[in-house]
Amino acid sequence: MSSWSPEQSQSPGGLDPHLSRTLFLLLLIVAPSAQGVIPNPEACQVFQSDNGSSVNCYPPAKVPLQLPADTIFLSVEFLNVTQLPPHFLQGVSNLQELHLSSNGLESLADKFLLPVPQLKVLDLTRNALSRLPAGLFQVSAALHTLVLKENQLQSLEASWLLGLKALGHLDLSGNRLRTLPPGLLSNFTDLRILDLGNNQLETLSPDLLRGPLKLERLHLEGNRLRALEKGLLAPQPNLRHFFLSDNQLAAVAAGAFQGLKQLDMLDLSNNSLTSVPKGLWASVGQPGAARDMKDGFDISGNPWVCDQNLDDLYQWLVANKDKMFSSNATHCAEPMAVKGHTLLAVAMSRAKPEAGAETGVAA
Repeated sequence: MSSWSPEQSQSPGGLDPHLSRTLFLLLLIVAPSAQGVIPNPEACQVFQSDNGSSVNCYPPAKVPLQLPADTIFLSVEFLNVTQLPPHFLQGVSNLQELHLSSNGLESLADKFLLPVPQLKVLDLTRNALSRLPAGLFQVSAALHTLVLKENQLQSLEASWLLGLKALGHLDLSGNRLRTLPPGLLSNFTDLRILDLGNNQLETLSPDLLRGPLKLERLHLEGNRLRALEKGLLAPQPNLRHFFLSDNQLAAVAAGAFQGLKQLDMLDLSNNSLTSVPKGLWASVGQPGAARDMKDGFDISGNPWVCDQNLDDLYQWLVANKDKMFSSNATHCAEPMAVKGHTLLAVAMSRAKPEAGAETGVAA
């Protein structure tokens, strides 16, 4: 490990460039200065391996004016820079990971990524981006992870993402998105993780997910969604984790989960659900199905009306009670006879009258 600056382009070392950035930071803290030389505090740290150099720039380091030509991993984080030079990445054509989180970046040049066609990971978490240039990803066919979490995006244009042919993970969480444009994901056939959580989405286009063919994880929590329509999830039979907590859901269509036989995790907590339609759970978490909801489900924090309209849900709960999260926080709001009782206790009493006598819950 050594300090690096434009005046010192070579440094010893042999650490694997794919070690976590946490380990890098730890090494910076505890590693003694080599041969008594005090490193330049404003210089970035370089770790070399047979595959190439990993460059890490954290405070009090400054943004480097030049990078080692063999750089494959670059982290410039927590430096509070609002702009980076358009040609900042010139000369590092083998770069595979770029981490620019926790700065104050307000914009990126449209040619910013042109010098790095092999880039696979781009992390722009916690910046001030309100838009992206349309040509930013024109040579980014290898990029599989794009993280735009916690920026200031209020809208998106499909043209901003043109060129992303291998995208497998897209994180747009923590922005201010109210709507999504038609065809946003139409070319992302390899997308496996989509995070739209903690935005301001009120509705979703029925064809939103018709582009991806392999989606496994979908985050919609922390939005303002009022209904889950039947067709939204239909193109995604391999979906395994679905998060819808902390919305305003008052309605879920009867066929909304139809075909989701691979679902391992479902979170509908903290919504406005009072009831659900019969048949909703037909393909979800049933014993003997392809998957038996192995990671669990959460329907707590909803104002359930525990009457005969929930009979279908009662049967499903009894069959899947060992997969239920927050069972003690899943209560009936009405009718008065069972107000405050847990939904599971009522379900058990409905399914097994003798259980009602044991628990003291009215059937």
